[in-house]
Amino acid sequence: MIKVGIIGGAGYTAGELLRILLNHPEVEIAFVQSSSNSGNLFSNVHVDLLGETDLKFIAELPLSQTDVIFLCMGHGKSKEFMEEHEIRESVKIIDLSHDFRLKREGNNFIYGLPELNREAIKAAKNIANPGCFATGIQLALLPLAANHLLTGEVHVQAITGSTGAGQKPTATSHFSWRNNNLSAYKIFEHQHEGEILQSLKQLQPEFSSDFNFVPIRGNHTRGIFVSAYTNFSGTLKVAMELYTKYYETHPFVFVTENNPGLKQVVNTNKAVIYLEKHGNKLVIISISDNLIKGASGQAVQNMNLMFGLDEKTGLNLKPVAF
Repeated sequence: MIKVGIIGGAGYTAGELLRILLNHPEVEIAFVQSSSNSGNLFSNVHVDLLGETDLKFIAELPLSQTDVIFLCMGHGKSKEFMEEHEIRESVKIIDLSHDFRLKREGNNFIYGLPELNREAIKAAKNIANPGCFATGIQLALLPLAANHLLTGEVHVQAITGSTGAGQKPTATSHFSWRNNNLSAYKIFEHQHEGEILQSLKQLQPEFSSDFNFVPIRGNHTRGIFVSAYTNFSGTLKVAMELYTKYYETHPFVFVTENNPGLKQVVNTNKAVIYLEKHGNKLVIISISDNLIKGASGQAVQNMNLMFGLDEKTGLNLKPVAF
C-alpha cells in the first residue's frame, strides 16, 4: 500500500483528493494536516465524506510515515514548506500549487501533465501538478505543437467554475455575486500562461506567435470550458486524425465528433476535445473538471504513474448527467 500524507487538508482540492484516495485500492492515508481544523473529522469540513471515514485532521507533520506527500497549500506556501522541512529521499512530493511549475535553476520538479511528460513522471521524485486552466488549454493545443503546426497567433477564451477561486470567499466568488453573472479577469495576464507557453515550446521550440488568453469567471460551480482557435491549413479530417493519434494512448482524453457540454466531464478525470474547421481557422473545444482533471484527479494520476500503477487506478469516476 502507498502511504499518503496531505499538507493543507481543508480546501477544495484536498477534499477532492480525499474523496478519490479513500476509494483508491492501493492507498492508505497516513495523515492529513490542517492547522485550522486539527482534531476535527474530515467529514466536518468536507461534508460529502460523511459516512466514508472517521479519520481526523492533525496539526503535526509525521513526514516519515509516508511514501508520498501531496501539498495542497496556497501559492507560495509549498516553496516555504520545501525550504523549511527535510524530506527523506524516498518520499515523493506532488505539489498542487503554482510554485514549481516553471523551470528554473534549482527546480527539480517535473511538470505533471501526463499527456506531455508521462515517461518523465514515471521516473520523477517531485511533481508540479499543472493548473486547471493550463490543463484544459494545453490539451486543446498539444497535438498541433507536437506536429509543429502552431503557425500563427493562438486565441483562447476559457470559462471556469467558482471552485477555481478556492474555498476562501472573495468579492467575486460568493454566491450572490457569481450567480447569474459572468466576468472577465486577468486578460492576457493570467498566471497559467507561463506554464502553457513552456509546454508548447517544449514540443515546438520555434513557436513565437502571440498567445491571447481571456479567462472568464462562470456562474457554475465546477468545470472549465475552453474555446481556442488558430490558423490551420489542413482539412477537418486531417485535424481529427492528428488529435486522435496524439491521444490514442492517453486514457482520459477523448476526441469526439459531437459538440460537447460540461456535464460530460464534471466529477470525472476526463477531458473531451471537439474540433471544427471554419475557413483557415481550426476551432478547438476542450472541457474538463477544474477540481479533478485540473487538480486532484490529475495529481492521483501522477501518483499512479510514479508508483508503477495503471494510471487509471482509483479514477473510475462517473459524470453527473443531469
